Amino acid sequence: DLEKEQLKTLKKVVKHFENGLPLKYVAQITEILNLCAEKMNEQEAFTEPLCELIKLFGLPFQKKKSSDEANYAAEVSQSIAQLGYLMGVPSSQVKIQICKSIVSFYNMEIPGKFLSGHQPTSANYKIQMAEEGGLAEILALSLALVENQLTEKLWVLKVLQHLSTSGICCGQMVKAQAASRLCLYLNGADPSGQLLFRSSDILWNMLESTAREEIVHQLRSMECVHALKEVFVDLLTRGYRHCDYQLRNDLLVIATLLAENPEVPMIESGFAKLLVVLATFTEVKLPNPLVKGFKFTYSHEDFEMKKLLFNVIGILSKDLSAARLLSENHVMPALLYYVKQNQKPGFPGWSAAQYEELQLHAIAVLASAAPVLIVKYLSCQANTLLLMFLEWCIGQDPFYGRGHSFHGTGGRGNKLPQMRYSVRVLRSVVALYNEAVSTNLYDQGAISQLLDILKYAADKSKEKEGTVLLEIQADILFILSILCENDVHRKELFCCEGVGLLIPFLKMDPIKLCGGLGHNCLLLSALDCLWSCVVGCDISEDCFIEKQGIFLLLDLLAVKEKNLCNIILGILVEFSDNPKATLHMRVWRGKREQTAANLLINLWREEELELGVRRDQYGRIVDIKMPIATSFQKKQKVMPLPASCPSFAIMEVSENTRAKIYSLFCKLGFENLPGLSAKDFATLAIIQHYIDFKAGEVWSEIRAELKEEFRPVTPDKRILKLISEVSETTGDTVLALQNEALDRQHHHKIQEEEKSYREIQATLTQAERMNISWENFLTRTSDHEALKVRNLMEQKL
Repeated sequence: DLEKEQLKTLKKVVKHFENGLPLKYVAQITEILNLCAEKMNEQEAFTEPLCELIKLFGLPFQKKKSSDEANYAAEVSQSIAQLGYLMGVPSSQVKIQICKSIVSFYNMEIPGKFLSGHQPTSANYKIQMAEEGGLAEILALSLALVENQLTEKLWVLKVLQHLSTSGICCGQMVKAQAASRLCLYLNGADPSGQLLFRSSDILWNMLESTAREEIVHQLRSMECVHALKEVFVDLLTRGYRHCDYQLRNDLLVIATLLAENPEVPMIESGFAKLLVVLATFTEVKLPNPLVKGFKFTYSHEDFEMKKLLFNVIGILSKDLSAARLLSENHVMPALLYYVKQNQKPGFPGWSAAQYEELQLHAIAVLASAAPVLIVKYLSCQANTLLLMFLEWCIGQDPFYGRGHSFHGTGGRGNKLPQMRYSVRVLRSVVALYNEAVSTNLYDQGAISQLLDILKYAADKSKEKEGTVLLEIQADILFILSILCENDVHRKELFCCEGVGLLIPFLKMDPIKLCGGLGHNCLLLSALDCLWSCVVGCDISEDCFIEKQGIFLLLDLLAVKEKNLCNIILGILVEFSDNPKATLHMRVWRGKREQTAANLLINLWREEELELGVRRDQYGRIVDIKMPIATSFQKKQKVMPLPASCPSFAIMEVSENTRAKIYSLFCKLGFENLPGLSAKDFATLAIIQHYIDFKAGEVWSEIRAELKEEFRPVTPDKRILKLISEVSETTGDTVLALQNEALDRQHHHKIQEEEKSYREIQATLTQAERMNISWENFLTRTSDHEALKVRNLMEQKL
């Protein structure tokens, strides 16, 4: 009788709240739900009332006050979370009803009537409470309870699909390790196909809303990769609907993300080989059982798949363990298939725009794959094909690029994208410093052809500058740098036309360096090319000097662009062995008649200021024992180092520009330098003794290391002390020279002041005499008696 009364009461409760639950009763209804769930274990009669009560959660909640939503938020979020825990109830009907109620959160129908004085909560209130209660994590964990129950599983996936539209819920599902379980569902038995569709959609939402690294980490097991491979193959061979093609591409994107992680067994599972064969079989035209029966339909989805497959090759090229796989499956000839002039589409099914996009994509991928497959690259005569293709790019053949794709940027009506990516391929292989590659390019006349392309790109830049043209020029300069480095004969070939092409780059407006288009990279490439292709060849050096190249380098140095100073000083040091270059350095004058010596001294002072070297306001030495030591050196503790390991004093030489400035002054000389002030001479005295101070630093380190390890014998100790005294004596000598230069300037200034004072005094005396003479003249002309007196005085004289 008691149970009948309880069932009757439950029906009354359901009837009373048939239009929606007030927020203040949600917690109490949840308690009733839990009691009914317990009763179900004994009496199945409570199943129906439990489902009816769960239905109430699918209706809009009602509030009496606007503040009720915030006041009852904690209770409501816990109650909604409790719905997820009720998935443990062993009843298919209850589980499905829970899912239906949660799905209704996203498609709420407002009832016609409300309780007196109540109104519905905001549309997203339940969804927000589900997020706060962690419902997504609970339901993701509940998938284990419906593993072998297809209908219930599909309902849970439907709920998770709705929840996955929220980034917060996706994070909760990731926490519950849902990605791996969903991946295993992809190839589960389901005639309706919903299992695959919903699982892939949830995975996709999770990838978009959460950290991809964590998702990939959960999918890295062999089981997950096999499941993904099997369903991909199934869609590839059996799919015929538009939605099948779209789903296939979605799975391919997920596979691409997995391929980016080297820990994922893409190669071991055979999935990588399938994708590579699929990407290349139409170009190499070799039968392969992996793609037997598959044909491209040349639909938009197949076009997207082709690009995704090219992308997979690019990703696998970054993994050295995939090199053999790429080589055996003819990736190189397949990509080189597109390195040809595209007057007509390569396949009858692709449109001209699609073929151009595939061509550019293939050449872009080739830049990644070629360094990994360098043996295959050379055997396929890739350099020859690329040079012929570049010749077509600068030719006059009519071609109108569409420029629609990502890789086709800046290619509307021209061949610049084709040129850009072809040059990028050459750059990628030349950067390996492989002698076979360099020799192969040189033998085919690449130097002269690259100079022609450089001239073409430079002329185009005069018409309209852009990032594409700047990148092409920078890459060509880099290629030429490597081809000509350490080979005098190649430098002589470069000299004929290359020096003239380099000069305009050195005349670049410094303002452009901060423009963001890539001028800074272009200028650095030009300087690198100058160093590699001109320096070391007498003919090229003389040609460069005749074109006032040294003046241009000093002009650039005067800009004091931090990332340029070091390389420019290095180039000038190399040129300083040429007497003509040294003469040009002496003759050069910058703004306000600045000399090269003054410029170098200013750079030295700025470098020391940045390094934290101690100097007084006049530039004199402060620390006699360590006159050129940086603040970083002084902070370092003594550490015994092996002979093969350079000490801090030695490493410091290559880390700043002081050694280069000293080397230049060794060529320019330390005397008879015009345009220097007393402070400059004080700094010059330090520069002149830089090598002495540096030797003293090294001996100081040796002495400190010896003290750490053992006590030197008496003769060694005496010699070390003598060396230390010599170093300090040098410091005192330099300080004396600095004081002498400053005193000389001070004395000269005093003399100049006295001279100026005497000139002023003489001027004032002369003015007084003129005033007296003028007054006398006025007196004589205005007073007759005074005139008589003046005449009498003159007669007596």
